[in-house]
Formats: sequence, structure tokens, C-alpha cells
Amino acid sequence: MDSLILPVVVGYLLGSIPFGMVLTRLAGLGDIRHMGSGNIGATNVLRTGSKKIAALTLFLDGGKGALAVLLFAPESTGVAMLAGGSALLGHIFPIWLKFKGGKGVATALGILLAATFNVGALACLTWLIVAFFTRYSSLAALIAVALAPYFAWALDAPDTARLAVFIAPIVWIRHLENLRRLHTGDETKIGAPSSTDSPSSTDNHS
Repeated sequence: MDSLILPVVVGYLLGSIPFGMVLTRLAGLGDIRHMGSGNIGATNVLRTGSKKIAALTLFLDGGKGALAVLLFAPESTGVAMLAGGSALLGHIFPIWLKFKGGKGVATALGILLAATFNVGALACLTWLIVAFFTRYSSLAALIAVALAPYFAWALDAPDTARLAVFIAPIVWIRHLENLRRLHTGDETKIGAPSSTDSPSSTDNHS
């Protein structure tokens, strides 16, 4: 049991780094939590007008999830999966932001890429295709994580499949407000200014 504490703690601390907030502040763009939807993810960072900062946020949020898995992969696949799951929880419930974090999409995709590259690649491709045709980042994310367990099973990656089953419902629960807006037609499309969200809404800190 003691041997499992380290991957849980390290994974959680890696996942809890709020890159979106840190990068926008360092770039002099202000506190991202008081802009657009109030979310700290790359989609809201993009609303600052800085594509570079948004892309870097996306890369680093994904990278911290991947790093958590890769750090413990030499020990065992199960321990690596545990670290990855902890990183996702760290991103969503970061201690530094009073446990009010993001929705975990980029981090989840990074975790899947590191766990089984082909599974993560298919999930990313799914996100790109759905986002391209619908312009809804949230819908693309929901479909991508929902299909990830099937990709893993199809590719005979049972450990990654179990991790994907853990990831999918958490990401969906974090997107309940997005689901409501998708249903009502009020969801903001990629690249459009946020008109329905506010920093006080339940969609904060994506």
C-alpha cells in the first residue's frame, strides 16, 4: 500500500499545476478566471486573443498527464495508470485553487497518449474531427472520451481501457453545464466570444 502513495501524490501534484492561469498571468493577460467563462483551460485562454498561450496551455495540460504516466511506467502498468488517474483528479481538484480546477480534457488525452499511444491518438483524432465539423470543443471532448474505452478494447489494451472507463464519466460530469447549453443551443463555439458564460457560472475553471 505504501508503494502506491508516491504515484498518487506525484500524479496529483503534477495534475494540479494550473498552467492556463499561470501562463496568462506571466503573459500580462490578467487572471483568466475573470475572463470569458472563467475557465482555466485552453479554450477560454484562446478568448484572450493569444493563440500561442492557448496552444501552450493545451500542450502543458496534456503533458502533465502524460508525464505522470511515463514517470511510473517503468515500475508497472498498473502503477502508471494510477498516477495518470491521480493527475486527472489533480487537474480537476487542484489544492492551489481551493479544489476548483479544470474539466480535464487535455490532461485526459495526454494520459491516454502516454498509456497507449494509439488509443490516445484515436481519441485526439476524434476530437479534431468532431470539433472541425461542429465547432463545439465540449461536444468533441465528450465524444472523444466516450469512445476511448472502445478504442482501447479494440486495440487489446485492457489496462488503458480500464483507465479510460475511469476518465470518461468524470469528464462527462464536469461537462454537465455544457451539455445543458448544447441542448438549448447556447453553447459557445470555438473561436467565438463567450456570451452565455460568466465567471460565476457553474462552468468555471474548465
